[in-house]
Amino acid sequence: MKRFFQPVKKDESFKKPNLSENTSSTQIEQQRREEEGEDTENAEENNNNKEPTKFVTWNANSFLLRVKNNWPEFTKFVETHDPDVIAVQVIRISPPFICAGKGSSKNPGELKDDTNASREEKQIVMRALSSPPFRKYNVWWSLSESKYAGTALLVKKRCQPTKVSFSLDRIASKHEADGRVILAEFESFRLLNTYVPNNGWKEEENAFQRRRKWDKRILEFVMQSSDKPLIWCGDLNVSATRSLMKYGTGSGINVPVSIIFIFDFVDISHQEIDVSHPDFFSAAKLNGYVPPNKEDCGQPGFTLNERKRFSAILTEGKLIDAYRYLHKEKDMDRGFSWSGHPIGKYRGKKMRIDYFIVSEKLKDRIVACEMHGHGIELEGFYGSDHCPVSLELSTSSDSSQI
Repeated sequence: MKRFFQPVKKDESFKKPNLSENTSSTQIEQQRREEEGEDTENAEENNNNKEPTKFVTWNANSFLLRVKNNWPEFTKFVETHDPDVIAVQVIRISPPFICAGKGSSKNPGELKDDTNASREEKQIVMRALSSPPFRKYNVWWSLSESKYAGTALLVKKRCQPTKVSFSLDRIASKHEADGRVILAEFESFRLLNTYVPNNGWKEEENAFQRRRKWDKRILEFVMQSSDKPLIWCGDLNVSATRSLMKYGTGSGINVPVSIIFIFDFVDISHQEIDVSHPDFFSAAKLNGYVPPNKEDCGQPGFTLNERKRFSAILTEGKLIDAYRYLHKEKDMDRGFSWSGHPIGKYRGKKMRIDYFIVSEKLKDRIVACEMHGHGIELEGFYGSDHCPVSLELSTSSDSSQI
């Protein structure tokens, strides 16, 4: 999607940490403890580990910039909604080199701190995450080598996963290209945070072809994840359309139903009800280019081929769109998660591309699923072009009594 950054007023309440360039993240934490005291609450919570029931997914469109420019507002959001899990996409912070010299590689699971500039960025981020309410969370990173994309997963310390990996292959040491996947194992389900590649506008290796390969891998992952339920969250780059969505029926492929998907459908608008102006998005072109296949025409995230593939994943997996399950009608003010720039031809154009998808088996546990941004001026977007989306489930014991 077209990216932009909304101008923000300078907020003196969040200041750059007064630390030397040689200060480590460990020293930052030590200083924080000295200033604010030991966090005994977290120590107590760790003794009573529980599974999360409240989730937030957000494409921050540069987590680093949000920390610098929008952190007080986002902090208030987290304090108000108190999620157990925060899944973030588009970090835009570089990882450090594992070793120097020819053939060196980077460590996508760490923040870079081998230059003055990167060290300052890391200190700013770590200071923000060590302040309340974020000090209640542990954080995992999967970063892109090119300072593009990347994902992060924040999980409350009382809800800790048993295992975390960073690829659809579930190999702990492997990270997906561009840091697009974080997979967390909990006792009774998996949680997958994903930043799905944008479809692009052309039949090219880094556009249509890349997206088709990704969708194929996701379908394979879903069909192979039969041993426990799955929660999939992130930016999936698709917008869902009711005419293509089918609930409760498969196509003959045996896929387990106990799967939860949390999708940030940033680049796939699957239903016409999930975009503000279907005709505008259907006719969209880049520099007048028209793809050879008419089903690839239109705004990335709303092409017919993307929507068909996404529908197939939902149908074969017997999955339910949690937001649409609760909200049957189109909401032109609060029914979308991505919004175009307030200035230009995309003004007022919106798509619902950030989702929570759950299995039929879990539909009775859906308490709430909401989009938290609205309006042409992007209130509740916190500087991004995406707003946070939340899901709340009842506990397993509660659902058994329904």
